[in-house]
Amino acid sequence: MNEQASGTTVIAAAAHPGEVHSTGISGRLNWLRAGVLGANDGIVSTAALVVGVAGATASTAAILTAGTAGLVAGAVSMALGEYVSVSAQRDTERSLLATERRELEEYPDEELEELTTLYRAKGLSEATARLVAEELTAKDAFAAHAEAELHIDPDALTDPWAAAGASAVAFTVGALLPLLAMSLTPPGSRIAVTVIAVVLALTVTGAVSARLGSASVGRAVARLVAGGALAMAVTFGIGQLLGTALG
Repeated sequence: MNEQASGTTVIAAAAHPGEVHSTGISGRLNWLRAGVLGANDGIVSTAALVVGVAGATASTAAILTAGTAGLVAGAVSMALGEYVSVSAQRDTERSLLATERRELEEYPDEELEELTTLYRAKGLSEATARLVAEELTAKDAFAAHAEAELHIDPDALTDPWAAAGASAVAFTVGALLPLLAMSLTPPGSRIAVTVIAVVLALTVTGAVSARLGSASVGRAVARLVAGGALAMAVTFGIGQLLGTALG
């Protein structure tokens, strides 16, 4: 019965390619989603910065300097924040896993009962839940409890350094678009070109993030484009006011 249930799960997963049933696939999707969001941050924050500076001055050097400083600062901030966040998460996961391993050594019978209860809560009968718990315990009790009780894969804990690096790279890639559009375009058309480039980029990343999250593409794109446009409009207005006041 247990083998048949397992087989059914595999067939169901194959019959619905849009659904994510694998922990590995889910992890990769989360990484990709985080990368898209990081790129969005880079696009919007850098675009707002360079458009604001362009509202105050036509100096390409000033715009490039401010944009580069914003890119570096943003990438470092994103990387640091991701490193701290993931490190805290991994420390918590390691602590939970250590506690679970100790409890398995000290209270094996109680832990077997707990695993049985967990599978009963998933809808299995008492006999089937007991059979599943006993077989999984015999194979690898620690892995069984980590998955069923803690929802943690002990062999797939997130690397904070990899998370920090990915976040920094994603932000940098996103930030380069408005920075290059503003720096390489003639002064008379640089703001218009940058706005168009940013809107197109946000449309693409919004669509990708919506697809990954199985959300409405139109709403996601509209939110991103509206937010990006508002940020650029506000900073441009501030730049013009300060440029006029200080000029």
